[in-house]
Amino acid sequence: MEKQLHLNLLASRPPVPGGLQSGSKMRMGPGRKRDFSPLSWSQYFETMEDVEVENDNGKDISFTAEPISLEVIYNRINCRVVAMDLRAHGDTKVKNSDDLSAETMAKDIGKVVEALYGENPPPIMMIGHSMGGAIAVHTAAANHVPSLLGLCVIDVVEGTAMDALNSMQNFLRSRPKTFKSVENAIEWSVKSGQIRNVESARVSMGGQVKKCEEPLNSPGVSKSIGEVIIEEEEEEEEEEGESNHKRKKEDDQEVKKESLYTWQIDLSKTEKYWEGWFSGLSALFLSCPVPKLLLLAGVDRLDKDLTIGQMQGKFQMQVLPQCGHAVHEDAPEKVADALASFMVRHKFTELKEGFLC
Repeated sequence: MEKQLHLNLLASRPPVPGGLQSGSKMRMGPGRKRDFSPLSWSQYFETMEDVEVENDNGKDISFTAEPISLEVIYNRINCRVVAMDLRAHGDTKVKNSDDLSAETMAKDIGKVVEALYGENPPPIMMIGHSMGGAIAVHTAAANHVPSLLGLCVIDVVEGTAMDALNSMQNFLRSRPKTFKSVENAIEWSVKSGQIRNVESARVSMGGQVKKCEEPLNSPGVSKSIGEVIIEEEEEEEEEEGESNHKRKKEDDQEVKKESLYTWQIDLSKTEKYWEGWFSGLSALFLSCPVPKLLLLAGVDRLDKDLTIGQMQGKFQMQVLPQCGHAVHEDAPEKVADALASFMVRHKFTELKEGFLC
């Protein structure tokens, strides 16, 4: 459950040349290998701005905001999409990157919106997935975005999220600590099942890892063998033979020459903030005084408060079956259709000419 709820914290699947194929797997002919080379975000947005804001102590914080035109939603409705790197994510730099409290990150979003648009921001609909969805709810509930028109939360529910936290540390300890390269990290994410879509992994995993500041020893480096990702053991067993020992020695020498990569965020150190992200989330979501949309991968994710709220018509819910936790990656067209229909229904925007929901 914790794998489904918290680990695929990825942005929406970007457009690919020739159109977007929902949930498609990379098809290869005989003898062809999957391409795990990283793709840059820069080819998916028009401009990137470094936005400097001041925190409560008057210190500057540099956020990265990208006004993007994602084909999957931009082709349907008239809109502008802005993707923001939260603190300790992507290229954003802050003085205290360890402060990942819901209150702090909600304030960050409000300050970035103010820096981008001034005192008169345009009508805004906020969309967040998983932990990002929880922060979107906290931002809306605190009225940090006064021009907020609507709120969409993708596959995060208080009940199941709180249950998943109990085993998160065990899962984090089971992950590789380092990777030989970004390609190796992408390969691990796909073959371990954390990300189902190869194209998405090639874009998103590059922002989740960083170069180690100091060279590390080879043990613990994630190595891929066939379809399984394993941890390199410190010692070879005697029965594996002289050839295997020689090959391991060569691999160790190769790894030492390379720059190793590790996770950009040490999630285990953020445990004190986990409960604050999700505790009371359902009540906060229901209290937000704007039209609300909840997209889920399964109806079983609903907790008691949301079940009652949905029956009372306090928000619109749509279940997209045959999706994993990363709903917006597994079924981007369906998510875009749901968002477009919701926004047009509430007269937030208009459909583009020739497109029908």
